[in-house]
Amino acid sequence: MNQILNSKEIKATDNYIYSSSPDKKFNFYKLIFFLCILFTIIFFIFFITFLINIKSKENHAKDLANTFTLTSLYSNNSNYSTRFFNDDVEEDDTEPFIIGVIKIDKIKIDYPIISSTSDELLTIAPCRFAGPMANEVGNLCIAGHNYIDNTFFAKIKNLQQGDEINIYDLSGNMVSYNVTNMFEIENNDFSCTTQETNGEKWVTLMTCNSIKGTRFIVRCVEK
Repeated sequence: MNQILNSKEIKATDNYIYSSSPDKKFNFYKLIFFLCILFTIIFFIFFITFLINIKSKENHAKDLANTFTLTSLYSNNSNYSTRFFNDDVEEDDTEPFIIGVIKIDKIKIDYPIISSTSDELLTIAPCRFAGPMANEVGNLCIAGHNYIDNTFFAKIKNLQQGDEINIYDLSGNMVSYNVTNMFEIENNDFSCTTQETNGEKWVTLMTCNSIKGTRFIVRCVEK
């Protein structure tokens, strides 16, 4: 009698296990499905926020370029300097300012150039990394971010030898430069900033290749 009862209990238990196992699997897969959806939504929210932030920075840069028209950016006053911080900030000789504008029609680049480089300034516009002021003898090195939405210097890799870039300076001059060389260097290699130009005017565009961990360089020489 006990054996029969035990046998029935075992069968009942087995039936419960077999009947509940699909439900547990279904609930488990349902949980995984909802977690995947949740993570996907979070990722898209983060990605869209990232793109909006980049776009707002680019719009800020374009606003700066549009604000400084040919009559206001290029003054005949040799002491003139264009500030881009708000008027409440006390100006001093170390405060960054706009030194000119870089225009590359082929890849639709039209940005102001900020006088010095920092992580914060690079989110606003391309920055002078090394070298002289715009259109002076020497090698003006301009650093710009390589953003995923192709803003700032992301498209300079599409340039070719002979392509033209134009630099406007604070004296009212526009100087055209031709691309002469394009290459990649390691992040710790700053040989591209050399100032040995034999009296020529150079412009060197610099941006990062985040995938390779290198820098992409475009060397330009005055026409």
